[in-house]
This record gives sequence, structure tokens and C-alpha cells, in this order.
Amino acid sequence: MSSRTAIRGGAPEPARRGAWTLDPGQAADVLAGARRALFVMAGVLAVIWLVQVANWADGYRLSQQYGIVPRDIASLPHLLTAPFLHFSWTHIEGNSGPLFIFGFLAAYRGIAKFAAVTVVAVLASGLADWFFAPAGTVGAGASGVVFGYFGYIIVRGLFDRRGIDVLIGAIMALCFAYQFSVLLPHQGIGWQAHVGGAAGGIVSGWLFRDRRARAPGPAQAARAAAPAARPGIPPASPGQGARPGGKLTVDPSHPRAELYRQLDEMGL
Repeated sequence: MSSRTAIRGGAPEPARRGAWTLDPGQAADVLAGARRALFVMAGVLAVIWLVQVANWADGYRLSQQYGIVPRDIASLPHLLTAPFLHFSWTHIEGNSGPLFIFGFLAAYRGIAKFAAVTVVAVLASGLADWFFAPAGTVGAGASGVVFGYFGYIIVRGLFDRRGIDVLIGAIMALCFAYQFSVLLPHQGIGWQAHVGGAAGGIVSGWLFRDRRARAPGPAQAARAAAPAARPGIPPASPGQGARPGGKLTVDPSHPRAELYRQLDEMGL
């Protein structure tokens, strides 16, 4: 979770549009994406833990210096550094599991889209912390990004109309329902970043939804391929309604039969 502590000199206290699909024919692509997502999230966690070791060795001064200080203009660049910093071993341990799970599920559909979602979650959670957190505190931690991924995977299937992603989002919401409790005000917890991150994840689900057109179904394709019928001209069928040379048979009893015959002779 994101955490807040008072600023002081010493070490801080721990604190496809269209039809819904299950994409059964894309198993190989999903597996390849899952492998990439696994490597990416393993690398992200490795970086965060290496930073934590350096931060701990320095008495957590990195969190104090590069965390988010509310309404401090000089602190705005720290929106990009605060997610990598934590205030204690308990703090980073509590964030690592959800970060890996939600990050993996957010990334398996594509690393480029995952990177865009991450940017939105970082900025949304950081700005919410910067604007609304109490003065005289400093905020850091990856939980704002965790909630960004959480919100994203819950709504992604709804916007993309993919049944499997709707199912994944529902399962994650049920399994991690306790996470919603830290969206409410708590002393010493940066709930502002949590709310901002969740909002950023939901917005990302809409911004980065799948806009590719779905392939038309068999009935739609047949209607699109069928020639438009003219009044008085029976629909063509195999062996009927056509003469050699491509000319159509016109019902002589129709009042515009002669006009249609002339148009057909002109190729119209």
C-alpha cells in the first residue's frame, strides 16, 4: 500500500467492438503474451527490491527526498520516483504480491498497452496524492499503481467485450475484495493515491479499449455479398433468372419492364 509519514530529518517509522468473444483461436498468442508479462513483472519487482535495499541502507532518506510532498511544486517530478520507494520492509512486502499479480494480468494482452496503462496509473495516483494528501507529509509506495492495474483488469473485459477478461476481472474483484477497504480514509495510509490509481485504471480501460472491427458473421457476409434486387426482377438463383452473356430476365408484366431491359442492355 501507499504510505505517508511526517517529514523529518531521521528515518521514518514503518508504516473487438461487436460480439462478445472468448478468443478460443488465440491460445498461442495469449501464451506468448503471458511469457512476456511474466518476464516484465519479474524485472519490475527486481528493480523495486534493489531500490529498497539501497533505500534501507541509506536510512530511508530516498523516500523522504524523492517521495511526493503535497502541493510542493518542486515535488511534482517525484510522481515518477515515488512508486519505486517504500518506507519499510513490511511496506514493500505488502505491495509486491498484488503488484505482481495485477501487473501480470494487465500486461498479458500486450506490453505496449501495459506501458500506457502504467503511465496513466502513475500520474493519476501521484496527482491525487499531490493535490489531496495532508500537508507536512511525504508519500511513496507502489500501491497507487497496484490499484491502477486492479481497476484496469476489472473493467477491461467490459470495454473490449471479451468474456475471458470479464471473468478474470470478476475473480480478481472477489478474491481481493478486501483491497477496497483501503480506498477509504485511514491514518498513515495514502488512500488518496489508491483512489486516484483506481480511477486511472478505469479510465485506461476505456482509453485503450480494443477498437478493431470484428469480422462480420456468416449471415452479415451473405447479405453484403448479395446483389440488390430491383422491383420486378426476380432474385437470381443457380440456373434461373439469367441468360447467356449475363443478361437478366425481367418480368414482362411489370410496368417498368421495358425501362429495366434498356438499363440492363446499357450495363446499368
